[in-house]
Amino acid sequence: MNRKIEVGILGATGTVGQEFIAQLSDHPWFTVTWVGASERSAGKTYREATPWRLPVPRPDRVADMVVERVTPGQAPKLVFSGLDASVAGEVETAFAETGHVVVSNARNHRMDPLVPLVIPEVNADHLQLLAAQGTSKGWSGGIVTNPNCSTIMLAMALAPLRPFGLRQVIVSTLQAVSGGGYPGVASLDIVGNVVPIVRGEEEKMETETKKILGQATPAGAEPHPLVVSASTTRVPVINGHTELASVALETDPGQEALVRAMQEFSGRPQEADLPSAPPRPIVYMHEDDRPQPRLDADRDGGMAVCVGRLRPCPVLGYKFVTMGHNTVRGAAGAAVLNAELLKVDGALA
Repeated sequence: MNRKIEVGILGATGTVGQEFIAQLSDHPWFTVTWVGASERSAGKTYREATPWRLPVPRPDRVADMVVERVTPGQAPKLVFSGLDASVAGEVETAFAETGHVVVSNARNHRMDPLVPLVIPEVNADHLQLLAAQGTSKGWSGGIVTNPNCSTIMLAMALAPLRPFGLRQVIVSTLQAVSGGGYPGVASLDIVGNVVPIVRGEEEKMETETKKILGQATPAGAEPHPLVVSASTTRVPVINGHTELASVALETDPGQEALVRAMQEFSGRPQEADLPSAPPRPIVYMHEDDRPQPRLDADRDGGMAVCVGRLRPCPVLGYKFVTMGHNTVRGAAGAAVLNAELLKVDGALA
């Protein structure tokens, strides 16, 4: 590519917005030329409006940009959304109606049958749903979403097992505090503690996973018949969601075959050599004490999902541990990878 594609960021001052800035700072295909946020931040420079909280430098070029209001028209065609769910639905719809392609991390449109909910290695074919948005919704642009951060880690680990017939999954999460944004959970509530609920997360995992693993049809996404039971907790870890899953399969190929399926798993991002794609989307770890968030969350820039401890389960068949970086593969990095897929598929023309 000789010329980079200009992109904008909705909700640029928040936790996910800052991660978008970091992920796109040296991107070979995209360049940030517009940042949008709330009325409170609009009119200020990004440097003035944003208390930078990432362990990488804030790009000077973006720091000097003036933050705009999140209204459509002035932003580039392609915008990434890190907006809070309280405002994302209405704002993203307005941008899609006026010709923008919105790649969203927010939950508001994920379960719309005509909005792709995409993990590029798992269900890249769901991008075909974009075509129906124009005819059914009257949008001249479109919306593509990435899943909830916990859903991504689970769906990625389950995808290689689809040939063996996914029937049931029971999953318990150990979710990092960064998943709650900033300032998140108060220190006296989380240090030395486990909070036994992350509100709204169980429902997301139980519905989003089925949509992702399902089929795209002319009428919209048809969910997979898999049954998912999720329990979600918050633990005193900064980055990296860990999940303990048990799965029932229709056929039993044996433990070695399941591990091999995970090790060999890849998808469109690897075939197309997308810039943000990890060489192996799933890194299977044979050590009995891995994966661990502190040691493995940053694997391949935070874009790999690490799986380990696959073993027999006396209740459902097999059980394993899956873990990934919740603000990279589980949020901003996932959206950037979706945009890269849109580019190579010609959907940004």
